[in-house]
Amino acid sequence: MSRNTDVLVLGGAGVDTIVQVPELPLPYADSYMIESGVHTRAGQTGDFVALGLTALGLRVHHLDLLGDDSEGDLVRALHEERGIGLTAVPQPLGTKRAVNLVGPDGRRLSLYDISRSAPEDRFPEDTVRALAAACRHAHVSITHPCADTLPLLRESGVTISTDLHNWDGENPYHEPFALAADLVFLSTTALADREKVMRRIAREGRARAVVATAGAEGAYLLADDELTHVPTVTPPAPVVDSNGAGDAFAAAFLYGHLSGEPLARCAEYGAIAGAHACTVPATRADAISRDGLLAEARRNAR
Repeated sequence: MSRNTDVLVLGGAGVDTIVQVPELPLPYADSYMIESGVHTRAGQTGDFVALGLTALGLRVHHLDLLGDDSEGDLVRALHEERGIGLTAVPQPLGTKRAVNLVGPDGRRLSLYDISRSAPEDRFPEDTVRALAAACRHAHVSITHPCADTLPLLRESGVTISTDLHNWDGENPYHEPFALAADLVFLSTTALADREKVMRRIAREGRARAVVATAGAEGAYLLADDELTHVPTVTPPAPVVDSNGAGDAFAAAFLYGHLSGEPLARCAEYGAIAGAHACTVPATRADAISRDGLLAEARRNAR
């Protein structure tokens, strides 16, 4: 069968409500006046990865559960506007949503509404098999019920990536994702010993590469049993929000990987895209273009 999709993104579709707060942690008070307003827009982890990949010129399809609600309408509209294929499985409980409190330095605190999923939620197996048969690669979000798709994706023969986000290296929920993926991304935020966890993922799972992002410290790449540091890239504009930086990193890394670039170059692409994402206000869902990414990579090489 012809694989006419570059990347199938599973899960992570939803809506965020953005609130700019004067500081984080936010001290208790009866009320705060929010001069910048309260903004609701489509875009959670799967949406951002799909958006980033599409902006880099890859053919993308997104699969997730969506409700017949205003939040679901925002997600559908984002995909239609950006030309991203979408298969929406009906979710009677509604579309995933969150509230993001964003501080002046761009840091965020996310409050996730977990009432919009149920343990028995599943993607139709026939749908997963058909979409997997048409793609080169699958990026699997850790949102429920994506773990159940991992065996089906392995059977299809596609390569798999995942982002464990702020895994602590111990929570068993994340392990199926960590051990089934060929490329594993995660944040160092909750890791007491990042190298130990990265090497465990590589040793016990299938990962050809494990990448741990560390914010202003850069990132770390484990490949061929060698751990290397990936330096930060100076953002092209003031940092206003870190939301979506990890997703941008993953998307640009995958662009490089699917283009046949060495892993070190893929990580450089990720650092460039992550830095760009930090300059985009949380109220917008934008991503670096392929021309912009390659131009910045050329500047870095000088």
